[in-house]
Amino acid sequence: VQLVESGGALVPTGGSLTLSCATSGFPFDDYTIAWFRQAPGKERDGVSCIHSADGSIYYADSVKGRFTISADNAKNTVFLRMNSLKPEDTGVYYCAADDSIGWYPWKSMKFYGQGTPVTVSS
Repeated sequence: VQLVESGGALVPTGGSLTLSCATSGFPFDDYTIAWFRQAPGKERDGVSCIHSADGSIYYADSVKGRFTISADNAKNTVFLRMNSLKPEDTGVYYCAADDSIGWYPWKSMKFYGQGTPVTVSS
């Protein structure tokens, strides 16, 4: 099983970025793929998640209207499009997968990626 994040970068406030989470080794369509982020000195919090077969999508209140999660089932890849970025969006972004439908904490997920750093300059 692999989850590989990419796309993290340094961007200015108000900028945009798209993160990718390429997965392999498990039935992508039947898993919830979630994005989490961890800011320096803070806990790892959920950002968004998607379940392809079920069609369910969730967003944290802090990113609603700015972030969009999507999935390319042919490539077993989930994307996180981030617009109107703010300094408080800075952190390491991780993707994780679980075979349950719904929004679950980081520790409840089954598989994990290594993270990609995002820095939003003020």
